[in-house]
Amino acid sequence: MADARGYSAGKFVLVVDGTPAGLCSSVEGGHATSDVIQEKAGGELTAFKHIGGVKYEDITVNVGAAISDGFGKWIQASFGKKHERKNGNILSADFDSKGRAGMDFFNALVTELGFPALDASSKDAAKMTVKFSPEYTRFKKGSGDASAAISPPKQKMWTPANFRLKIDGLEEGCAKVNKIEALTLKQKVVENPVGEMRDYQKEPVGLLDVPNLVVTLPESHADKWYEYHESFVIKGENGQDKEKGATLTYLTPDLKTEVLTLTFKQLGIFKLTPDKLDAGSEQIRRVKAEFYCESLEFKFSGSAVG
Repeated sequence: MADARGYSAGKFVLVVDGTPAGLCSSVEGGHATSDVIQEKAGGELTAFKHIGGVKYEDITVNVGAAISDGFGKWIQASFGKKHERKNGNILSADFDSKGRAGMDFFNALVTELGFPALDASSKDAAKMTVKFSPEYTRFKKGSGDASAAISPPKQKMWTPANFRLKIDGLEEGCAKVNKIEALTLKQKVVENPVGEMRDYQKEPVGLLDVPNLVVTLPESHADKWYEYHESFVIKGENGQDKEKGATLTYLTPDLKTEVLTLTFKQLGIFKLTPDKLDAGSEQIRRVKAEFYCESLEFKFSGSAVG
């Protein structure tokens, strides 16, 4: 080991079913762990300790819009009540594209999908967060040239500043929205212990956790929003026929290319909050509108890859 040197893991790639799914900006989790169990034995002053069964952490990756078609379909199926278990690998390479380490994962279920917060003044790159829960993982040492695996298609620029929101009946205010809070879809997964196996099987359970839509816009363009809030919340005219549909499209800086589109169904407003009143303030007065949502669908666009 005299010639072994430390290295910086500068590149990570997610591989699903043998196909590179996308270059990751960060990767976390997937490690094997166990709970420590403590037992007291009679009058002994020292407690006996041992570990329980093995379990594996969820894996969280941050990726851009240039993901493979197969990875996108896996995510869509997972939140479309068609849960699919996938095997794959996370490859870690240094800045010379030499494979250094890898983690194989097996029978993974997607449990969480996070879309970035949007802000018209942001200059940062936008990333999605995907979390999946494997039944088990195995660490392996990497070697050789990994440049083929970590060279994804060229991705068109995607920033949180470029988006288009449309809510039925509230179009005028939508054109002036400057912020939308982050959105995260979640699916709960439980362990299903099997006596002859050390690794637990995992099953999706319960309803899909759909986030609220929270947007900010100038109060000067919120008249229709106030009217809808008064009707829906104060007057109680809030049947399903009064709920709204909406779409949120993430765009490239030229405002022409669609990166992905979210479709909201059965939106209902439940809170409309103006900014704090400050005498002499030079800030544009804004209001924050919060809507519940019964279902959320999304579609990745292949045009995000150039």
